[in-house]
This record gives sequence, structure tokens and C-alpha cells, in this order.
Amino acid sequence: EITNTYDNTIAYTDYVISQLINQLKAKGSSYNTALLYLSDHGESLGEHGLYLHGMPYQLAPRYQTEIPMMLWLSQSFSMENNLDPNCLEEQAKLYHYSHDNLFHSLLGLFSVRSEVYNKRQDIFAQCQNRLPIDYNKLQQSDSL
Repeated sequence: EITNTYDNTIAYTDYVISQLINQLKAKGSSYNTALLYLSDHGESLGEHGLYLHGMPYQLAPRYQTEIPMMLWLSQSFSMENNLDPNCLEEQAKLYHYSHDNLFHSLLGLFSVRSEVYNKRQDIFAQCQNRLPIDYNKLQQSDSL
């Protein structure tokens, strides 16, 4: 029964995401639109006797730490941000992503460089051709 309930929530989430994408497509002529969806956590459904989520990160099985992530980009957003959608699709087949990637990916996507940015955690880095803006250097030069 718990698996059926979980499956129903996934089906509803798919529906909501499809409606959001349809709305973004409708705005496509006026805006460069994109949608990045991440689940807040994975879920154990009885594997190895574990249910639900919430184990400490170091002990949690991959079912709890590897999360559903979906990216939809309008053509204009891809072009404006120099992203290769085919490259992103190939990268998605090779790697498992988690919340660890979100912060670094958003910094990279919008060309924000800082001391804490980690290119290896940026899911867009391999597929984006853009010169970065180092805001640490800008801040230092502004304070002179």
C-alpha cells in the first residue's frame, strides 16, 4: 500500500510539472523561461527494511540521497545562457545529482564566481560556453 501511495504522489507531481511547463511555453515569446525541479529528498520504500527518509546523510542509502531532478529549458533560455541541451541530456545519463549540486549549478549558470563555487558540482559547467564574472574581484575593486 505504501508503494501505491508513493506512486500516486509521483503521478500527481508529474501532472503539476507538466502544467508548469505548459505555462512557461505560453510565455516563451515574451520571456526566456526555464524550470529546474528537485525533490526535497529521496524515499526508502522497504529496501533493507528501511522506510521513509531522514537518516543521517553519511548513513542514508542512495534511495534517500539521490533525488529526482528535472530540467526544462526554452530554446531562448538555452541560447541566452549558451547552454547545449544535447550536452545536458548526455551529462544527465552519466551522473546522479543531489542537492549538493544546486548551489554550485545556479552560481555557474548565472556566471557568479566566488570562493565557495565548485565547478565539479555545477551540472551546467560542461555544457555552457560563457566567460564568468568573478564577483569577489569586483567587490575588492569597488572597495578601493
